[in-house]
Amino acid sequence: MAMAVAQHRGESSSSGSIDKHLDGGKYVRYTAEQVEALERVYAECPKPSSLRRQQLIRECPILSNIEPKQIKVWFQNRRCREKQRKEASRLQTVNRKLSAMNKLLMEENDRLQKQVSQLVCENGFMRQQLHTTPGANTDASCDSVVTTPQHTMRDANNPAGLLSIAEETLTEFLSKATGTAVDWVQLPGMKPGPDSVGIFAISQSCSGVAARACGLVSLEPTKIAEILKDRPSWFRECRSLEVFTMFPAGNGGTIELVYTQTYAPTTLAPARDFWTLRYTSSLDNGSLVVCERSLSGSGSRPNPAAAAQFVRAEMLPSGYLIRPCDGGGSIIHIVDHLNLEAWSVPEVLRPLYESSKVVAQKMTIAALRYIRQIAQETSGEVVYGLGRQPAVLRTFSQRLSRGFNDAVNGFNDDGWTVLNCEGAEDVIIAVNSTKNLSSTSNPANSLTFLGGILCAKASMLIQNVPPAVLVRFLREHRSEWADFNVDAYSAASLKAGTYAYPGMRPTRFTGSQIIMPLGHTIEHEEMLEVIRLEGHSIAQEDAFVSRDIHLLQICSGIDENAVGAYSELIFAPIDEMFPDDAPLVPSGFRIIPLDSKPGDKKDAMNSNRTLDLTSGFEVAPATTHGADASSSHNRSVLTIAFQFPFDSSLQDNVAVMARQYVRSVISSVQRVAMAISPSGINPTAGSKLSPGSPEAVTLAQWICQSYSYYLGTDLLRSDSLVGDMMLKHLWHHQDAVLCCSLKSLPVFIFANQAGLDMLETTLVALQDITLDKIFDESGRKALFADFAKLMQQGFAYLPAGICMSTMGRHVSYEQAIAWKVLTAEDNNTVHCLAFTFINWSFV
Repeated sequence: MAMAVAQHRGESSSSGSIDKHLDGGKYVRYTAEQVEALERVYAECPKPSSLRRQQLIRECPILSNIEPKQIKVWFQNRRCREKQRKEASRLQTVNRKLSAMNKLLMEENDRLQKQVSQLVCENGFMRQQLHTTPGANTDASCDSVVTTPQHTMRDANNPAGLLSIAEETLTEFLSKATGTAVDWVQLPGMKPGPDSVGIFAISQSCSGVAARACGLVSLEPTKIAEILKDRPSWFRECRSLEVFTMFPAGNGGTIELVYTQTYAPTTLAPARDFWTLRYTSSLDNGSLVVCERSLSGSGSRPNPAAAAQFVRAEMLPSGYLIRPCDGGGSIIHIVDHLNLEAWSVPEVLRPLYESSKVVAQKMTIAALRYIRQIAQETSGEVVYGLGRQPAVLRTFSQRLSRGFNDAVNGFNDDGWTVLNCEGAEDVIIAVNSTKNLSSTSNPANSLTFLGGILCAKASMLIQNVPPAVLVRFLREHRSEWADFNVDAYSAASLKAGTYAYPGMRPTRFTGSQIIMPLGHTIEHEEMLEVIRLEGHSIAQEDAFVSRDIHLLQICSGIDENAVGAYSELIFAPIDEMFPDDAPLVPSGFRIIPLDSKPGDKKDAMNSNRTLDLTSGFEVAPATTHGADASSSHNRSVLTIAFQFPFDSSLQDNVAVMARQYVRSVISSVQRVAMAISPSGINPTAGSKLSPGSPEAVTLAQWICQSYSYYLGTDLLRSDSLVGDMMLKHLWHHQDAVLCCSLKSLPVFIFANQAGLDMLETTLVALQDITLDKIFDESGRKALFADFAKLMQQGFAYLPAGICMSTMGRHVSYEQAIAWKVLTAEDNNTVHCLAFTFINWSFV
């Protein structure tokens, strides 16, 4: 009896404990119906408010026995489980990527070890040969590369013969992709982590030029093969690809006979074409292979009349090895091996056709990046620009690039003819009267009723100017080279379908530009943007009508550390409504490095230069003499092409205008190139800031001495600085220091680094900026109010305000000080006015 009472008391105690925990909301068992009801609410609202939870209890009778606090705990736990599930899924994905990348690196390590073993054996053999035959000539034995022999001619109409060629191509390609058939040299580009782009290598001492890449892509092998075989979609220099014959191979693969045309990158050399066999097959391990090689013989050309504009190049065994990964995705190996027949181009351009780096950048790396771009777009990782789908933006970039290439090459079968010109002409004028610029969505946008398109183009050699630096300058400082009236003509012609330049309404262009980004590739190697050039009508009746110009623009190759990269700035007028199928007539610049030598100290120094010109202050053209001129390690070829729509009756007028305009652009670019060339920036050589100005060191002394004279304190916090040290400290002073002339319309003649950063300009462009341009309305009023005091007492304090950079950004400053800069020879002579802006920042 006592035991029963005790048991009853124990059960009561236990029951009370459970009730206590239930009241505390810690331990609750839900039925399947209750969980289903809660899950429905969670799907709609993962974090319901207290009112929503109370409403839930009232609406669902099956939840009436559960306290609101317990339901709150359930939702907290549910959110936590969801977060853990997502994190676990993310970690599994990262783990799969790391495992695949580890496998790739291990294979690469094995390949390198095999290559080392082969080199050791060759080295031992060489030593033995030297020991046994000391007088032997070893010059021909230094090449450790296994070269591919020239393929003998076979009957292209014989399927058995083609299958034999295909199998040989497959074997040779695999030996290059995963073996040691080519002596590969690693290029930088492998970033740590699961999102690595890939491993890049170029050939060393092999027949032709070759490049190799391998990386991880989150797409299935068949999808990757489909994308890569459509070469015109990702290879910007591919004009066309036509499959003439396709038949199945006995092992389930396919053999295709392919004719491919590629653009010439400059106006100085003919384009290339290829006649190749392409073999698609599956390996026993489940990998997919697409390999390709040239066939001997001329092959077929769609238009034999245009054959004179092409040189037949050779593709040695190349292709793609695509291996599926566990858990999805693929590991891809890419090999491009070409002989571009460098003999057919001018000697100065031959490095461009003999460089494995150029092949790597244009084809191999571009292919891998494009596939990864598609993979990220497919997964939804890419942010859209202005509501546009990534595929639409990508199409715009491709159309701009193709239109520019068409203009540079001017193929006869596209309708281009070169106008008669003197042999000494530096600018080539070509006309296309058959150009069909149509818009499917809006026929009113079609330009088929125009007389045609006229192109003015030229190529020139630039010495010792990094292409990335020059293209950044051209992009950021359009006013240095552009004629906005000509831009307005081009835009108006496209809109009105007629030659509108003589009859345009009077318009004043300020030269300011606003850059609106649309999108960029995943590695930021190319940007797509819209440029708005601001214009204002002079006529009173049009005062409220916008006269702005809109340009669609791509900019690429602005990273000077990218290997062998082209630098391009290509743009086309576009309607502000920006339809997806808007007609585009692209113009622009292409800068191609020719012979930069890796590891060269001078080249490394040049590649680190930026637009701020911090190494000195020379802006006048510089001359190199003797050995200096011959030792330039940074040569580039600049190709310029500008297109203009025209009416048939005004073709001659447009041709004259176009030739003059392109010549003025060439002159401007040459001036800019000389100014930003490292050889033209040397403050120790007695450099001048501008015509009539003192040396930089002298001006720095005048600025600091005058500041102390008028304000009674030192600008640089030290009076012991002299000569170059004073210039250096002034250049790196934290506050912006600017000097302007005493002309009726004061223009800036000097700024330190902070001043250039504040105005977002360079010493070259600085001298086109007037004092009134940088102040807003209130700033100009404050300056004018104190200007008399400044000229009378020699200095003035300006209150806090806002000024404007050349890129249209607002800059705030706490205080500005202005003072007169006196010459040391005569304290009564004022050389210029100086301003310092204290604690400035972008708003």
